Amino acid sequence: MHRSPIKHCRNCGTSVVYRLPDDGDTKERAICTACQTVHYENPLNVVGTVPHLDDRVLLCKRNIEPRKGKWTLPAGFMELGETTLQGAARETDEEAGARFEMESLFSVLSVPRVGQVHLFYRARLLSDRFDPGFETIEARLFAESEIPWDEIAFRTVRETLMCYFADRRAGRFQVHTIDID
Repeated sequence: MHRSPIKHCRNCGTSVVYRLPDDGDTKERAICTACQTVHYENPLNVVGTVPHLDDRVLLCKRNIEPRKGKWTLPAGFMELGETTLQGAARETDEEAGARFEMESLFSVLSVPRVGQVHLFYRARLLSDRFDPGFETIEARLFAESEIPWDEIAFRTVRETLMCYFADRRAGRFQVHTIDID
């Protein structure tokens, strides 16, 4: 996992040590040497949408790292206090400035190597006009044959797009669960 290990207790600020907790847990955890608080490290949720209009999907060209200048679906880290659906809608608004109607969950992708779970919802676009935020250089609709596959920023986005177009051709959408090593 790419995140730095926990060094200090979130409760009292004392240094932590990594060891097995006394409760029978089988995984080493960050444990405070003073107050004995056990700190769990959990995956981050990335939430986003597959915005679509007719036979096209909306992609955003990234204006931030990582992968600045590459194309992606509107998505980002879920915030505390919001549902996955609310987070996906917020990210779509922030990154694409699109008018849309949220639809059902479409894909759940586990990426344990980086400690993330990505959740994408389908979103029906209500307009072909966009007002992207600062994180996006350009927001544009693409038919399947126009997708810049070599310029897609993340494997989770590539896999989700491939599933979306396969389902569209089949005439039915389902929920896809994918593990990315």
